[in-house]
Amino acid sequence: MREPHLILGMGELLWDVLPEGPRLGGAPANFSVMAGRLGNHAVVLSRIGRDDFGRRAVEVLDPLPVDAGHLQVDPQHETGRVTVSLSHGQPEYVIHQPVAWDFLELSDEWMQLAERADAICFGSLAQRSLRSRKTIQTLVARSSRECVRVFDVNLRAPFISAEVVQESMELASVMKMNDAEVPLVLSLLGLPVEEGGAPIALRAGAERLLAEFPTLQLIAITRGGHGSLLVARDEWHEHPGVSTKVADTIGAGDAFTAALTHYMLHGAGLAMLNEAGNRWGSWVASQSGAMPPLSEAVRAQIAAAIEA
Repeated sequence: MREPHLILGMGELLWDVLPEGPRLGGAPANFSVMAGRLGNHAVVLSRIGRDDFGRRAVEVLDPLPVDAGHLQVDPQHETGRVTVSLSHGQPEYVIHQPVAWDFLELSDEWMQLAERADAICFGSLAQRSLRSRKTIQTLVARSSRECVRVFDVNLRAPFISAEVVQESMELASVMKMNDAEVPLVLSLLGLPVEEGGAPIALRAGAERLLAEFPTLQLIAITRGGHGSLLVARDEWHEHPGVSTKVADTIGAGDAFTAALTHYMLHGAGLAMLNEAGNRWGSWVASQSGAMPPLSEAVRAQIAAAIEA
């Protein structure tokens, strides 16, 4: 029997401090939990503080199917947190800094994991500090040629850098972003921007990026409740989305990325990749929080729907 794929989620582990209380998150952690739920050996690579939030993060992750045994502990900096407040019904975020995940260290242990990894997912937010940026980019560069290197764009003001986006895209084989980020990325890179968020404009933008970055093989663009668009070098596929009653959208994009990565490692075509991403993304959106409880019955039901 084949060993499970080794998938790394690398970057920020943080607490969203919401009006109703704190919730553990951060895109790499959300991604890793979902990748683990799909049957992979999923490892979250991040850094926490020697504080109450750090201890609670380990307690939350411990019962979940994710390997949190490689988290670094920072003796000087606090565990990451984002304060979320509502202004006229819209969430406003303060992403605190400096925090533990701004100081990711390039350890031998992490290097060995990167060299063995079947897939690595990394984002732009965790590269806001030079230290973590260097660690992340070195680890991605050390992965094998066969490794699926997923750059998950997460542009959060004021931490938006054209340099980080460009350097990350030069390392990635897969890029994932949402429809609002496509024109932003194009303008950051000084490339022409198509007006409007229609699929035809998004596809033109993706094709422009593929032409510019030879290592990229696939661009995934999520469109909220309108599904997603996958653009490869010689084909593309559009998915209308899966209708669902939304509880909240926290972590839905990360579930999409994890499902996409999992099925890529199993050699699935674009239609199945899109179906898997949308099925799992919509399930997370129908639940409260990014790491909701998942029964074996629901997992099997969603897997069967994807196969069908």
